[in-house]
Amino acid sequence: MSKTARTTVDDIKTRREEEILETASKYFSECGYSEADTQTLADRLGVGKGTIYRYFPSKRELFLAAVDRSMQQLHEIVTDAIVGIEDPFDKIIKAIQAYLNFFLDRPEVVELLIQERAHFKDRLKPTYFEHQERYVTRWQEMFVNLITEGRVRNLPVERITDFFSDLLYGTMFTNYFVGQDKVITEQVKEIVDITLYGILSDAERKRRKSQDDSQTIGIQGTG
Repeated sequence: MSKTARTTVDDIKTRREEEILETASKYFSECGYSEADTQTLADRLGVGKGTIYRYFPSKRELFLAAVDRSMQQLHEIVTDAIVGIEDPFDKIIKAIQAYLNFFLDRPEVVELLIQERAHFKDRLKPTYFEHQERYVTRWQEMFVNLITEGRVRNLPVERITDFFSDLLYGTMFTNYFVGQDKVITEQVKEIVDITLYGILSDAERKRRKSQDDSQTIGIQGTG
């Protein structure tokens, strides 16, 4: 087989795999993993059931592949959103907005995350967190630089990235379950405002810092 022919075959295979995963994601989210039937999925795709099994030997593998694909798409969308942005804080804002918009546009992905946790407790780590650990390093490196530049408090970067990760993870589920009463851009502004500037006034910060310093001196004096 020539290189061109081989490339064409590979392209067709990739497109078919993408089609199966896209349709499967929506199907699993609609009826649930337990109730999902491979024949029904094949009917939706307009192919024989054997075609699906050639790509994914079992329903489990198909489901997990669908979740993995969704998390890879999330990573790509967030990455694309911050391309060409120089200021780290502007990157954070754009990344948060891209993250929340992704789940707003793809609510079926939230359902997949819920179902994975419910049906695959034997897995050591859910797919979401596998991807999070894979890509968190670049954000930690960014915060290290910000600390070095004196733009962020000298905190362990793992604490910072864990905080943002937990905040966004919780916000994503809240938006899904409770509904979103404001546009994403406004929600992002509120998140950034409170996380970066806090809720304390300058006067209260000074008062608490003075109080903490006094307590520290008192502890040292009794040692």
